[in-house]
Amino acid sequence: MNIILLGPPGAGKGTQARHLVETRNMVQLSTGDMLREAKSSGSEMGKMVADVMARGDLVTDEIVIGLIREKLEGDNKGGFIFDGFPRTLEQADALGQLMDEQGQTLDAVIEMRVDDAALVDRITARSTCAGCGEVYNDNTKPVPADGVCTSCGEKKEFTRRADDNEESLKTRLMAYYKQTSPLIGYYYAKEMLSRVDGLGEIKAVQGEIAGVLDA
Repeated sequence: MNIILLGPPGAGKGTQARHLVETRNMVQLSTGDMLREAKSSGSEMGKMVADVMARGDLVTDEIVIGLIREKLEGDNKGGFIFDGFPRTLEQADALGQLMDEQGQTLDAVIEMRVDDAALVDRITARSTCAGCGEVYNDNTKPVPADGVCTSCGEKKEFTRRADDNEESLKTRLMAYYKQTSPLIGYYYAKEMLSRVDGLGEIKAVQGEIAGVLDA
């Protein structure tokens, strides 16, 4: 099964993707992770990515699609989770064409809907384990007093993103909605779009997503 997770920064896409990786043996395809992996791989595609990033240029859609093609050609029976891609209608078309070429299908597009004000409150209070990426929140899931991550069991540094502040987040939200609103209509028209409450309790959101995938 191959799915797309749509949602603004902080909606919980990463948390839900990790759960699907653990429980359904899926592979999370995060654009950022793929670019970092390619850059350090030494492959021809990796050298291209490194060169583009060294110049400070934006990585083209063609490069990202090339990285995704490499992943799709691998052996993975659990399927893929597209996280952070596509972001535009052009990218959605390119991904659809690639899936067709590879004999793959896109089975579901899940929009993690949020209330913007509540999302700002969530994001400005979050911190992340530098070891495993587990997310904590000052209000709902504070960093353990002993500094030991409840996920990886190690004593690590807990960091906050420099742009996890109200002003930056509002700018990122505006960019997300400008880019993504057309995608919501695009996949709705294809009868592939489902919506879940991105601000619900983690287990409740897991249950909603499972309901979509198992329908």
